[in-house]
Amino acid sequence: MNHLEGLRRMANGEIPGSPAAQVLGFNVVEVEEGRVVVELDATERLHNPMGTLHGGILCDIADAAMGYAFATTLADDELFSTVELKLNFLKPVFKGKLRAEGKLIKKGASLGLLECYIYDHKQSLVAHSTSTCMVLKGNADRKRVQAK
Repeated sequence: MNHLEGLRRMANGEIPGSPAAQVLGFNVVEVEEGRVVVELDATERLHNPMGTLHGGILCDIADAAMGYAFATTLADDELFSTVELKLNFLKPVFKGKLRAEGKLIKKGASLGLLECYIYDHKQSLVAHSTSTCMVLKGNADRKRVQAK
């Protein structure tokens, strides 16, 4: 199963999300090559001491949406790592469904540039993120080959 197929199966509920997705409670809901949408029900359990959604949670779902979008473009023997992430917080989130739409902007032989728009349940933009991902060569088991 290639990366794109695996993400489609995840979106269809045929296979579970990543351990991080399970802990935070976000789900892949749409998948196409170069684009993935992740949703999260923001509740008080994810609040910071100020009573709003912790900013790191927005970073997590943006990173997931962009990383998954990048993964849809990889060969079977390739993996990736996020090497840079920037997020602009545009308004506080208290609770409700969030939708993170990750999209590939440009992919080269070793790096990719992505962006993500995060919307609240009213379709209002709450955050915007960009990311750079790097292609890693893997092995048949899709595990990183460690340099010696």
